[in-house]
Amino acid sequence: MFDFFEQPYTLIGAAVIVLFVVFTIRSVIPEKRHWWQFLLPVLVAVTGVALDMLVKTDFEKINSLISTVIKAVQEEDCDSIEAVVAEDYRDSFHNTKWDFVAHCRRKLTPPLVEKNKKTACLVELSPPQATATVFMLTIFDKNSYVSENYKQFIFFKIELSFQKQPDKTWLISRGELLEIDKQPAKWNDIR
Repeated sequence: MFDFFEQPYTLIGAAVIVLFVVFTIRSVIPEKRHWWQFLLPVLVAVTGVALDMLVKTDFEKINSLISTVIKAVQEEDCDSIEAVVAEDYRDSFHNTKWDFVAHCRRKLTPPLVEKNKKTACLVELSPPQATATVFMLTIFDKNSYVSENYKQFIFFKIELSFQKQPDKTWLISRGELLEIDKQPAKWNDIR
């Protein structure tokens, strides 16, 4: 089923069609010309933009959550990461949310990350669950232990699983490290 909340810019295309219809009616039937007829395509276009701005879809919420995590890692802000992780979080290395958060606090000690950038993201959405494969470039601070012992930037591939909460928000329920610099990797590889 087509959803205007997922594709609001389709209404801008519809506004162009309405504009052509208005021009056609005004030229074929000159006695029916009114100044307000030009407001119809504007109204349709404004409705499309308003839908996009006012309604956040699940896809937009998940992308916003991913951006929040990426920014939190860059700023080494474990409290922000903790806020977006579900209470029942579990992955192949961390048994609980608190194990994961403690691991974050140990690893994200300043100075570590200079810049964190999402290069690609593939989201599969099937509410109340979703999965995203995130490709990231992390540039480390030149004084960090990673930069001094390994290299200054690393490519990561991470799979995140999301669970929709009763209050319609999304939280991360699982996170698996898949690759480091295009080589298969697991959480144990970055202990």
